[in-house]
Amino acid sequence: MTDTACLSITNLTAKYGTAIAVDRLNLTIARGELLSLLGPSGCGKTTTLRMIAGFVQPAGGAILLNGRDITQQPPHRRNIGVVFQSYALFPHLSALENVAFGLRMRNVPSAARREQARAMLDTVGLGTFSDRAPGNLSGGQQQRVALARALVIEPEVLLLDEPLSNLDANLRGDMRDEIRTLQQRLGITTIFVTHDQQEALSMSDRIAVMRAGVIAELGTPTQLCDTPTSAFTATFLGARTVIEGQTRGGTFTAPGLQFQGAPDRARQIVLRASRLRLTDAPEGALSLSGTVSTVSYLGETWEIDLATPNGPVRLIVPSDTPPPDPGAVRAVTALPGAITFI
Repeated sequence: MTDTACLSITNLTAKYGTAIAVDRLNLTIARGELLSLLGPSGCGKTTTLRMIAGFVQPAGGAILLNGRDITQQPPHRRNIGVVFQSYALFPHLSALENVAFGLRMRNVPSAARREQARAMLDTVGLGTFSDRAPGNLSGGQQQRVALARALVIEPEVLLLDEPLSNLDANLRGDMRDEIRTLQQRLGITTIFVTHDQQEALSMSDRIAVMRAGVIAELGTPTQLCDTPTSAFTATFLGARTVIEGQTRGGTFTAPGLQFQGAPDRARQIVLRASRLRLTDAPEGALSLSGTVSTVSYLGETWEIDLATPNGPVRLIVPSDTPPPDPGAVRAVTALPGAITFI
């Protein structure tokens, strides 16, 4: 990734009737960067992607691609590759013909487009499947064909609209790694839309967490996980409990909770579930106790909810040690990195 801006978005706004879907969004994406738009359904992430692609006309703002204003340009003049959630392959065309379609629309001669399409299928590991129709390919193979079709036109930006959501869990993890490896090898600027936190965290250089049409927070995966600056980001990016309180003289207090060594302006404490443990009595800087309400076995971990005066606090602990039964009273101790403040 370089520091040279590839895509610059200024005050981008989208409306559906009187409803504002995206509200004056500002974002700069570096050349070669993979940036994820992450958020719940209806937050505006797909609408933002579709405005960049040219499928939705903005109600305001500007989109600059390598310094060129493309806000009013039709999609086919933007030199942007798009992979849709449904893949959108032509069922009557072979894998090779699907990949070559964009080149045909650009009037590339037949022999040249077949050669380029075949080379791109080789790049995504499907060179031996070029004659197969989409209906004779697995979901992961169809996804690779769609990716090859988007890349063969040598786009300046690649847009991925939840491309893994139709795959099963195991294949999704494999394709996630393959896309990231290919993106880094080609050095292509990429925007990845997802509602899946693991996808965003594992693939991205940076993540824009969206909520109600705006960016709630923007940062690297490590920054957003370890030091979130908003309660929404803290809870959306994983199992975390956010508790309101006040700090005086370095002591953060809330009903039934106390922490020694908090920053003076802290108004919320963030408890990271995977770095909390249960003990018989409070120990260390954190003082918090409660009653075990639910225990769920997840294979590699136990998920435990503790009822406290501030509501439920979630813990995720390794499965090698059985947890206490519901109804047991326990204290919470914090491992390194378990606590941050907002």
